[in-house]
Amino acid sequence: MANDEKAIEKGREVVRIEAKAVADLEKKIGSEFGRAVDLLYRCTGRVIVTGMGKSGIVGRKIVATLNSTGTPSVFLHPSDAVHGDLGMVRKEDVVICISKSGDTDEVSQLLPMFKRIGVPIVSLLGNVQSRLARNSDISLDVSVTEEACPFDLAPTASTTVTLAMGDALAIALLERRDFSMEEFALFHPGGTLGKRLLLSVEEMMVSGPAVPVVNRSVPLKDAILEITSKRLGATCVVDDDGKLVGIITDGDLRRLLQNTTDVTRLTAENPMTRHPKTIRKNVLAAVALQEMESYNITQLIVVDDQNAPIGMVHLHDLVKAGLGTDAGG
Repeated sequence: MANDEKAIEKGREVVRIEAKAVADLEKKIGSEFGRAVDLLYRCTGRVIVTGMGKSGIVGRKIVATLNSTGTPSVFLHPSDAVHGDLGMVRKEDVVICISKSGDTDEVSQLLPMFKRIGVPIVSLLGNVQSRLARNSDISLDVSVTEEACPFDLAPTASTTVTLAMGDALAIALLERRDFSMEEFALFHPGGTLGKRLLLSVEEMMVSGPAVPVVNRSVPLKDAILEITSKRLGATCVVDDDGKLVGIITDGDLRRLLQNTTDVTRLTAENPMTRHPKTIRKNVLAAVALQEMESYNITQLIVVDDQNAPIGMVHLHDLVKAGLGTDAGG
C-alpha cells in the first residue's frame, strides 16, 4: 500500500511539473511566434520538420497535426537527410528544427545545407543562445526550468512543452487560413471522426413511405399500428394540412396505459407529445446525435421549411453507423 501511495504521489508530481511548464510557455508566445505563423502561412511549399531522438518523435506528431489542419508537412530525419533525403527540401519550403540543447550534432550539420538551399529556418529550442538559435531566422523558446525526470535527463516536461508549441502553431495557422470543418472532414474521411464530420441527417434518415405519419384525428389503434409497422418506436402526428403537431412514442403509450386501458374512443391527439424536437435534413448527423443525448430521446423528426415531416432519424441507426453515443432510451 505504501508503494502504491508513493507511485500515486510521483504521478501527480510529474503532472504538476509538466502543467507548470506548459503554463509558463504562454508568456513566451509573442512577436516571434507571430512572425513564425506568418512565415508558415506564406509558405508556398511544404513545412519540413526535423529533430533527433525524442525531439524527432515530437516532430512527427507536429507534422501529423499540421497536415490534418491544412498545412502540408513532412518529417525529415537528420541522419537520412545527409544520405540523400535532403533532396526533398526546396527553397519554397520552410524548415522547423527541434532541439532541446540547440547543439544537436545531426541537426547542426544540416544548417549550412539549409542555408545553401535558401530555405528559412524556424527553430523550437530549449536554449535560445545555442548555435541553432544563431542560425535560425526565427527562434521559439520551449525551455523548461525542470524536467519531471528526477535525474533531469529524460526529456519529459520539455517534450510536452514542445508539443504544445507545435499545437499552438498549427491551430494559429488553421485560423489564419479560415480552415473550415468541411475541409477538416476531407482530411479525415475514415473512422468515427470522418463520419461525425461528413454524414448528414439526410443520409441517415428514413424517408418516403417508411416515415410513420398519422393524422391527429385517426383512432389511436391506427396510430399504434403505424408505430408497429414502421418499426421506429414512434409516429409523427400531423394536422389536415400535413404540418407536424406532435409525436407519439412507445413511452407515450406506456404512460397512457398506466392511467387507462380503454383506448377505443381515443385519437392520436390524446397521447401525443406536442412540439416535438425536430431537425433539418442538411444538418450533420453528429448534431442529431447530440440533440438526442441532450434530451434523452431516441428519434428526431426531420421537417421541411413548412414544418411538414419528411423523415425520421433514429438513435440506433446513428450508433450502427459508428457515431457512438452514451444516450439512454
